[in-house]
This record gives sequence, structure tokens and C-alpha cells, in this order.
Amino acid sequence: MTAEEDALLRTLEARVTQVTLEYKALKDRYAALSRTMEEKDATITALHSQIDRLQTDYANLKTAKMIDISSEDMKNAKSRLSKLVREVDKCIALLNV
Repeated sequence: MTAEEDALLRTLEARVTQVTLEYKALKDRYAALSRTMEEKDATITALHSQIDRLQTDYANLKTAKMIDISSEDMKNAKSRLSKLVREVDKCIALLNV
């Protein structure tokens, strides 16, 4: 083997080694990115579930708010009911005369 062939062979070996190392590095990077992507997908799925649950909770709260009677409304209703009962009592008293 001549010196020129020997130099070419060493250059080829160096380049093959370099390509092999780059391949291993890229393979490791791909694996890491794949794991990261799986984690992000799991996070996205969990967040979508949380959004659905929160939307349901919000709809339930809106419904409860519509049904909720404030204390002022309750006082007004009791007052009107008492007034109606007094009027009915007056009518009954007039009928008994």
C-alpha cells in the first residue's frame, strides 16, 4: 500500500467514525424529542379534559346562579305573601259578616 492510499484509508476511517458519531447523536436527539413530544401530547390531553370539566362546571354554576334566590328577593317574596294572606283574611272576614 502506498502512502497516498494509506492516507486515503485513514481519511475514510475518520469520516466513517465521524458519520457514525453524528448518527448516534442524532438518534439520541430523536429519542429525546420523541419523549418530549409524548409528554406534551399527554399534557395537551390532560388540559383538554380539564377544559371540558371546567366548561361543565361553569355551565352548572350559571344554572345555579339563575336558580339562586338572594336574601332580598326572599324578603320581598315573604312580604308580598304576607300581604296576600292579610287580604284573603279580610275577604273571609267580610264574607262572615
